[in-house]
Amino acid sequence: MKTTYLAVKNMVCDRCVGVLTKELQKEGFSVVNAKLGEIEIANQIGKEALEQIRNILKINGFELVEDRKQKIVEQIKTLVIELIHRNLEATPLLVNYSDYFSEQLGFDYSYLSMLFSSHEGITIEKYIILQKIERVKELLTYGELTLSEIAYQMDYSSVQHLSNQFKKVTGLTPSEYKQQKDKARRGLDKVGT
Repeated sequence: MKTTYLAVKNMVCDRCVGVLTKELQKEGFSVVNAKLGEIEIANQIGKEALEQIRNILKINGFELVEDRKQKIVEQIKTLVIELIHRNLEATPLLVNYSDYFSEQLGFDYSYLSMLFSSHEGITIEKYIILQKIERVKELLTYGELTLSEIAYQMDYSSVQHLSNQFKKVTGLTPSEYKQQKDKARRGLDKVGT
């Protein structure tokens, strides 16, 4: 059976995969496989069907990636998101990103780095930091782990390193961020009573 592979921009979580799969199936497309940044549709699709898919994507906040270089950039983003936002089970995030990206995508890291920077306006390293800080925010909000455990799992050399990077990106220390979230949550609890 021939299938059509489509690269999709802004597919950053399992919920995105589910929403897009549901919307495409609702319009009669047979989704064979869907994962972060990519969908596989049964059969070859023509121009009219491709345009319909573009519209479905646009309505739902996604975009079809047709440029080969942009596809590589989206693959890098997907790899970063998969690594950082994975379910952490007390194991640290120990990855040499440059080797990992080169191995996964089949290109020299210097090429990938230059390509990413030219398309996104930031370095891969900066993108990784931003994604790590987003994950740290989630973990702080859940309140299930100490800052020390979060630093360990996110492969920071120390709590101080995590705190410094967090403050540089958000303008707040992790403690200040957590206090703000807790205060906002308490305010919502009062509204509900």
